[in-house]
Amino acid sequence: MSTRRKFLQSTAAASGVFMLSSFDKKQTTEKAMPPRIRFSVININHSHIYGMCNAVIKGGGELVAVYAKEADLLAQFTKSFPQVKVARNAQEILEDNSIQLILSSGIPDERGPLGVQVMKHGKDYLVDKPGLTTLAHLAEARKVQKETGRIYSIMYSERFENRATIKAGQLIAAGAIGKVVQTIGLGPHRINPKSRPDWFWDKNRYGGIICDIGSHQFDQFLHFTGSTTAEVVASQVGNVNHPDKPLFEDFGDVMLKGNGGAGYVRVDWFTPDGLKTWGDGRLTILGTDGFIEIRKNIDIARYDKGNHLYMANNKETVYIDCNDVELPFGRLFVDDVINRTETAMTQAHCFLATELALKAQKMAKKI
Repeated sequence: MSTRRKFLQSTAAASGVFMLSSFDKKQTTEKAMPPRIRFSVININHSHIYGMCNAVIKGGGELVAVYAKEADLLAQFTKSFPQVKVARNAQEILEDNSIQLILSSGIPDERGPLGVQVMKHGKDYLVDKPGLTTLAHLAEARKVQKETGRIYSIMYSERFENRATIKAGQLIAAGAIGKVVQTIGLGPHRINPKSRPDWFWDKNRYGGIICDIGSHQFDQFLHFTGSTTAEVVASQVGNVNHPDKPLFEDFGDVMLKGNGGAGYVRVDWFTPDGLKTWGDGRLTILGTDGFIEIRKNIDIARYDKGNHLYMANNKETVYIDCNDVELPFGRLFVDDVINRTETAMTQAHCFLATELALKAQKMAKKI
């Protein structure tokens, strides 16, 4: 047992919280699979593209080419992936018949139209969140996806790339907290204003705070409640502390009702500089027989790293260090590209999570 794990166990015991036994199994550390598909990248305006590429590479993707208009972003990307070819334009990648998949983290309002082009060129699409910024873009994406049968997928990294969130899904599937009643998703972020490009401050480009960083929470609400239909009960947004940026929103929250449970979402840009991470992201899942709390990035004032899971049910109160849990998204997603399946995320789920975020954004009252 590692020194850190012994410390966690002794600390947990001292506070009346005990380490999980039956569910707390070590997971095999994932290794990159041999190449099974070829993929390329168009537009890299957000650093999430690095995690997206690494996930697909681990799942068996071979990175072939990249296109971006910004020379500085391109230089950074090719330094991280020196094997990649730099394309002259986006069309060169779209027309390459040897490529099955295209990834993008472009400026948010450009992501939906690019995805439509990708599908019309017979390729699957994995895009950073928010995957779409308007209901019109969503309608067009749904139409073309149905016509072409291609995959339009959104990388909800707060679920797919957080090991504690993956563990929570395993526990719930095993019946550890009974039937899920409600999710509460908190998505605070640090703003880092000096590093932000102009489009970051323009709601017309990023879609609004609920559409943007709130998109993760709608995905998790649907996933953990098992809801296949849902509606927005109420939503609100505000620009509380950035009067010099009139097209920016720094706070938002939403109430949701689905056929599998209820949900609450709160997102903001108020992470203080003293916190040792970009945001104290948390998810609480209430069940009929217990509850789970996930502290995604940090356990504030205790541990600077993330992937913490706390659970209480009718048998025990437990803590799980989830840093060894496997992240299966890349493997499952590449499987889906090859086999035309929906094991990583269904298309209906992907579009419904986006629809809820867009509707909540559109109907939000100003505070």
